[in-house]
Amino acid sequence: MFELIENNKIKDIASLNEFLRPYGLAYDPHQDILYTIIDPWQREMGYTRLYDEAAVLSFMVLDSEPIYFEYDNKNWMIEFWKGQYSLASGFEIGIYYTDRPDLSNEYFNWTLYDCADNENMLKMSFELFKNHISIIKRKGKHWWLTGFKLGEFSQPWELKANVNITFKNTGMRNGFLKGLLRIGYKRNELLINKKTVSFVFDKPKSPQPFTKNGKFDEIIQDRNRELCNRYNDLTKEYDNTLDKIIGLQEIAPDMLEKIVMVGKSKGIFKL
Repeated sequence: MFELIENNKIKDIASLNEFLRPYGLAYDPHQDILYTIIDPWQREMGYTRLYDEAAVLSFMVLDSEPIYFEYDNKNWMIEFWKGQYSLASGFEIGIYYTDRPDLSNEYFNWTLYDCADNENMLKMSFELFKNHISIIKRKGKHWWLTGFKLGEFSQPWELKANVNITFKNTGMRNGFLKGLLRIGYKRNELLINKKTVSFVFDKPKSPQPFTKNGKFDEIIQDRNRELCNRYNDLTKEYDNTLDKIIGLQEIAPDMLEKIVMVGKSKGIFKL
């Protein structure tokens, strides 16, 4: 699995990003976080609500907020996630659409969406706070804007995000607004500036996955807390992720497998 490490050890940012690329990740040294690249392998997989049901089985305990709306003869979903991604705390915004029939009912949405192509990427930004302290900032034109802080353990309710999305036009913006209002956001909770919508994602207003069970979440979070503690203990001599990963090559190479599973790993799609 770690052929790169065996043949060419991680020693700088370039080699770290070369190692991370097959897993759809890259490293931001300015914030000391991982994030997803524009064209990861996950872009070919699309997205369905079933993946959210499988998240906890991949050691992810998340709040999710899918927003469904219609625009340009397509069914769209823009979804937000925050919480614990096994070894990291993080946040995601994903943009998806389909021109296939809507397969939703009052209980579940079975629709398989395509990941937005380059033409349908949007300018987005977010700032993630943990207990009112900023821990991640990201912005860019993307279809899957993310940020993950390794070794940071959080409960989903400790996290909230300020979100900004600039839509292609007011028609698309209005469709998204209808979706927000439909699930319970209030007009006074939304800031609208031309084609841009801003709001705070704190406590989710949409129904959560059926697999999001309190007792099961506690078990998974106990494991995630222990994993973060082990990572932090093994790397306590280093003050940034690059140096920590360089050190882990020698003292705990098994931990590298946990690192590359951050985010939407292949386990979710297999499940």
